[in-house]
Amino acid sequence: MRLRTLLVWLAVVPTVAMGIQVLISSDRSVQESRHLRKDVVAGRQTGVPLYQLMTTLQYERAITAAWWSGMPVSGADLRSRRADTDRAVAVFLKSSDLDQLHSDRAKDRLRDVTRRLADLGAQRERTDARHGSPDDTVGYYTDMISGTIRCYGDFSHVDDGRLTQETTSLVALFSAAEVVAREDAILALAGPSGKLTSARFSEFVEAVGASNYLYDTVAFDLPLDDQDALQRILTSNAWQTKSRIEKAVVSEHRDVSSGVVLPPGVSDWRAAYGTLSAQLNTLDESELQELLAHADDRAAELESQVVLLVAASGAALLLVVAVVVFTTRSVLRRLRSLHDRTVAVAEETLPDVVDRLQRGEAVSTDALPRPEGEEDEVGRISDAFAQVVAVSVEGHQKLADERQGFSVFASGIAARTGNLVSRQLALTEHIQDAFGQDEALLADLMRSDQLTVGMRRQIENLLILAGGEIPDPHMEPMRIADLLREAAAEVEDFRRIDRHAMDETSVEAGVISQLSHLLAELLDNATRFSPPTARVAIRSELVGDGLCIEIEDRGPRVTAERYEEMNGRLHSAPPYSVLARNAHRLGLFVVGHLADQLGTTVTLRRSAFGGTSAVVIVPGEHLVPTREGTAVPEPAKEPAPVPRPARPAHPARPAEEQRPKLVARQRTDDPADDPAPGASGLPRRPRKEQVRPAGNTAPEAPPRSGAGDLPGRPALPERVPQTHMAQRLREPRAAEPVGRDAATPEEVADAWADYEDSTRQVELELRQDQS
Repeated sequence: MRLRTLLVWLAVVPTVAMGIQVLISSDRSVQESRHLRKDVVAGRQTGVPLYQLMTTLQYERAITAAWWSGMPVSGADLRSRRADTDRAVAVFLKSSDLDQLHSDRAKDRLRDVTRRLADLGAQRERTDARHGSPDDTVGYYTDMISGTIRCYGDFSHVDDGRLTQETTSLVALFSAAEVVAREDAILALAGPSGKLTSARFSEFVEAVGASNYLYDTVAFDLPLDDQDALQRILTSNAWQTKSRIEKAVVSEHRDVSSGVVLPPGVSDWRAAYGTLSAQLNTLDESELQELLAHADDRAAELESQVVLLVAASGAALLLVVAVVVFTTRSVLRRLRSLHDRTVAVAEETLPDVVDRLQRGEAVSTDALPRPEGEEDEVGRISDAFAQVVAVSVEGHQKLADERQGFSVFASGIAARTGNLVSRQLALTEHIQDAFGQDEALLADLMRSDQLTVGMRRQIENLLILAGGEIPDPHMEPMRIADLLREAAAEVEDFRRIDRHAMDETSVEAGVISQLSHLLAELLDNATRFSPPTARVAIRSELVGDGLCIEIEDRGPRVTAERYEEMNGRLHSAPPYSVLARNAHRLGLFVVGHLADQLGTTVTLRRSAFGGTSAVVIVPGEHLVPTREGTAVPEPAKEPAPVPRPARPAHPARPAEEQRPKLVARQRTDDPADDPAPGASGLPRRPRKEQVRPAGNTAPEAPPRSGAGDLPGRPALPERVPQTHMAQRLREPRAAEPVGRDAATPEEVADAWADYEDSTRQVELELRQDQS
């Protein structure tokens, strides 16, 4: 996962979490506000009519109890109270809506009140007919009033401590007022006789204790203003009268067989309760309205809190997003800058510096990063990378210096050793001139000469791998046929090499030695890895890109992966560690170096005969046309040839394919055409002077003794190039018409057949000479 993605996730996760938290909190507040709004609407539409219904039921219960006990109650007052109750019931049933209530328990209680109200008419009929007992009638009203009070406790379902406390205080006030009203109904059941049953008296005593407890308890939970109003009621004359009568009933009653006889002071109860009930109803209704107002205010407050929460959270989120974006962009910008610098140094600057160091060039470290001493993490990483680059460049500088020093050392050793080999070759020529009559000695000298030439080529390999160049003594261009002969002469087993120069062209003088060495290495590999009796063919032909030279052997099969590996060696300069691991296979590395210097292309591939074919493409810039009409130099002296076995006559071959014969007192530069050891002459090669370090002088070759230096001993035969050619081949060829070939296809085929027959005949003669 990319660092940008990680930073984005690092910014997104807390932002989203904070947003979700704000959303949840806002949604909770909004839902609570909505519920409060609905509770306020339900309280005003259902709670207020329900309270009016509760007070009218209390009044109707009291007057019904008085009428049932025989108190002087007029029918008009009873009907008036019932009419008030009916109006309250109608308003309640019209305004109440169960869907506005959220609590299932509140809905059940409201349904129970509605069901009981449906029995109100039947209960009144039973009361008018005096069916049942007064306790049942009073109990019906009491149960219905208690149900209405319980509805208030289930109206609100909002988790708000202050509103919950106010609701609890309101229900306590309603319950306390109901207890006082129940006392009034019990006393009304005493009737004109002033007697209560034992059960009614016990109920009255319990009501007295409950009312005192409730008012004492609820007084501490009310707000200060309501506490003052309640205290005014509790200290009023009506309350004092109520308390006095309650104490008198409890302490001054008389127990009789039928129940309890109340004291005479009970007659003052009706007046005191009338005043007190009005005050209590006013307080209770005020508390109900305050509760609804507080709920409404709380809903508005919650809505304001939601707005503030959303605004503050939005601002905080924007601030967090801005900080995260700024931080992320800053970190990414610094990391991107560090990435660009490190990639540029790692992929461009450092490889270029290392490559220049390996080439021995001086480099400047201005483009390399330097430690800046920054304190943050990114800066420390940048400084650490700069230190790594500095250590790497320093290490490569040391390696380059050591390699350059070793190259100079190896070049000097190769140059000195090459001078010694050149002197040894000169000494061999001197011995050839001095003891040329001893055929056994000449054979040994032939072998020594071949080994010495191989030693010189290995020294030149060391010089090439060390970064030096092969000296080129040639001053004139060389024909490609002569170049092939010179390359073959460098190989120890040169007699197995067949040369075929298909086109007449020449190679410029400056690259003759390098190209000859390249071909000699390929020919040496071809002869080494081919069977001893197999032939190795080298052929040249002009192509569109220049000159194509192909060397084909009959060696073992090589896999495609092996060819790919060898071709890789031909196109890259390996370090010394690779050269050390492949010290026995330096030929391909030498060929690769020479090919790079010459701009040639060398490719190894499988040949049609199952062996390996090496294809060398020499660029056309190294080729020059062969000058026609150039006379072949005649030998300065034509002594009598050394006696040799007679050879059958054979047709003349092209000049570049005809093998020369030994000529007495003549030198040749083509050892590939020399006879086998045991002949009377030693093949001669052009000497290659080694590159000398500055300040050194090349060792001088020992003086060559001519025939006159050793009286009585004939001079050794020397070869002169092209002296073996027939006279008609030496003459310049007549210019042929351009664009027209006078020979017919049949004539060309016959000439090629003659050429192949002559080649086989010469090879047969050479084998006979060697045997």
